[in-house]
Amino acid sequence: MALIVQKYGGTSVGTIDRIRNVAARMKRTRDEGNQVLAVVSAMSGVTDNLIKMAKEISENPSERELDVLLATGEQQSIALVSMALQELGVDSASITGRQAGIMTTGSHTRGRILNMDPTLMQRFLDEGKSLVVAGFQGVTPDGMIHTLGRGGSDLTAIAVAAALKADVCQILTDVDGVYTCDPRIVKNARKLPEISYDEMLEMASSGSKVMQSRSVEFAKKFGVVFEVRSSLNDNPGTLVLEEHPNMENVVIRGVSIERSQARVTITGIPDEPGMSGRILGALGDAEINLDMIVSNIAHDGFARHSFTMHSSDLGKAQAALKPVLADLAPTAKIETEAGIAKLSAVGIGMRSHSGVAATMFKALGDADINIGMISTSEIKIAVTVEEPRIEDAARAVHDAFGLDKVPA
Repeated sequence: MALIVQKYGGTSVGTIDRIRNVAARMKRTRDEGNQVLAVVSAMSGVTDNLIKMAKEISENPSERELDVLLATGEQQSIALVSMALQELGVDSASITGRQAGIMTTGSHTRGRILNMDPTLMQRFLDEGKSLVVAGFQGVTPDGMIHTLGRGGSDLTAIAVAAALKADVCQILTDVDGVYTCDPRIVKNARKLPEISYDEMLEMASSGSKVMQSRSVEFAKKFGVVFEVRSSLNDNPGTLVLEEHPNMENVVIRGVSIERSQARVTITGIPDEPGMSGRILGALGDAEINLDMIVSNIAHDGFARHSFTMHSSDLGKAQAALKPVLADLAPTAKIETEAGIAKLSAVGIGMRSHSGVAATMFKALGDADINIGMISTSEIKIAVTVEEPRIEDAARAVHDAFGLDKVPA
């Protein structure tokens, strides 16, 4: 008997009819001779509505109380799904994050999983029950309710699968797999049958909305093979797993985009040890996540640093940098640019194939698209372009690598 963990997002449980569909799918999985456990998000729109109510009470609500409030969304869903299962004759139980043994650490509303105690879940499974577990939440060592932030339900599903040594973890969502690019942008994008953890991580960190990167990191760390597939049909999805030698035959696995980016460039910094650390430390203290970072020494002997971030963080970044730069050097100046986007080409085949950057840059040049910053890793090349041209850029690069064609 296989143990299958299924994760259902807010859209999948967005209405009573869809909740019934989820219960019916779980029953089919059980009738096939499997144990089944579902990790469920809040119904679509519920979390946003809870936040809206909190903002009506207070402009700056306590994050601890926000955690208490937001955790109720998932608890509503799990109870309803469990009731729907029972109506179908399935012995089931709903379990909160705390009851599931999910211990967390970190700041409220941005928790991280510390460890798992699956004792209660295992006991219920051994009794023959199907389980419905609240995603997005856990409990701190001192007993406080704690939510896991964006992508928290995916993370919960991966962690539960790891703790229970599940045979497979299915991330069921409103898309039916991972594509070579967003099919709403590139009409001939192709669904991938499989992708490596590292490629999925790079695509997630580069704008792909299918999975949050920390969920993929957790899966890689604990060797959890998972499948991204649709909750609306039974079509095969995309397996995310450890890379194998045949994967390197494909040079580029996919292209992803990230909009609403901004660039900050600092010039006139003395070329002295410790300068970069103090600048980046100030941004870290302000909890600003940087993406691309490029540094060099200008012809005048001063250092020049450029980095990108989400455009919503631009004002906060300027405020954090102003006092630091005033203290470091009167020659330092800040230049900013909004309205840019990032394009990334990802593939573990880059390790063994040359000419990838040349092909990418030629495609962009032929499409008359200008490149800003460039950043590379072992399996990714990323560039910034003007945001109005990002879709043209994605199509040009996708076509240049023939990603619409099934590899031989």
